[in-house]
Amino acid sequence: MIIHTKFEETIEVDEKDIIHFEQGLPGFEDEKNFVLIPMEGTPFSTLQSVSTRELAFFTTNPFLFFKEYDFEIIKSVQEYLRIKDVSDVMIQVILTIHEPLEKSTANLQAPLVINYKENLAKQVVLLDTTYGTRHELNESNLMGQEG
Repeated sequence: MIIHTKFEETIEVDEKDIIHFEQGLPGFEDEKNFVLIPMEGTPFSTLQSVSTRELAFFTTNPFLFFKEYDFEIIKSVQEYLRIKDVSDVMIQVILTIHEPLEKSTANLQAPLVINYKENLAKQVVLLDTTYGTRHELNESNLMGQEG
């Protein structure tokens, strides 16, 4: 399948690589299908809508930057995403990119939980947490240490 990205690229993706968000993403409920495109040479990816060229989000694995980041995937989400084993799960968080890069922020309050075996995903809003929507990727975080 050929898709056109927000960054003026045309890429070919295999249907099996399309991640399905049954409920869409908050604010984009009609957008159900995305592909996660790694940004070569960086710890970042682009979550690109398959149907809307202009809709893409920068993401990353939060554990690379926030070593103490931790949350439980509640049973209803595990069932919804058909998670049978934790090793089938990938966690990504949406970034807001700023210049310089160290000023960019990660939304740790609403991680993307992806069952990559089933290609099902959901953005989970964590309740009763100290995590917020703007955790800075400061210099120490960029080196893999909580700042």
